[in-house]
Amino acid sequence: MKQHFRMMAAYNQWANEQVYGAAADLGDEDFGRDVGAFFKSMRGTLNHLLAADRIWLKRFTGLGDAPSALDAILHENLARLKTAREAEDRRIVEWIDGLEEKAFAGRFTYMTVTDMRTISQRLAPALTHLFNHQTHHRGQAHMILTVLGRPSINLDLIYFQRSEVGRNYA
Repeated sequence: MKQHFRMMAAYNQWANEQVYGAAADLGDEDFGRDVGAFFKSMRGTLNHLLAADRIWLKRFTGLGDAPSALDAILHENLARLKTAREAEDRRIVEWIDGLEEKAFAGRFTYMTVTDMRTISQRLAPALTHLFNHQTHHRGQAHMILTVLGRPSINLDLIYFQRSEVGRNYA
């Protein structure tokens, strides 16, 4: 399990780099333009991903700042958001690298953000959700880029596995 989640953390970091690289030339107007995505804009979507990851990492580790809302705007500016995203991706990679194999079968308990319920579950399925959630909303970010007239980007896991860093997991 650990090797699988190490791959997913590395893929997550790589895919986020692809999205942020593709979004780098968006001006403030396009970055904030409501294009009908679930979190409306690229700003809303990328902030949601960072907010959700911080919430989950706080649940997993008990450490770090976590917003109280899934639609929190942590950074208005793409450059600041990118810096925060890079730090969070390193945090995810380092945390998973530090886990023992048996930790993936362990349980943890947390409080939900949306309806304030206490949940207890195994770590591995929750980590699967974390990475699947990222993939889901990166797909929306891809759509936003396309709507804004930017080129498509390849985000499939297989493209990561064919990359220099991803070959270690293929």
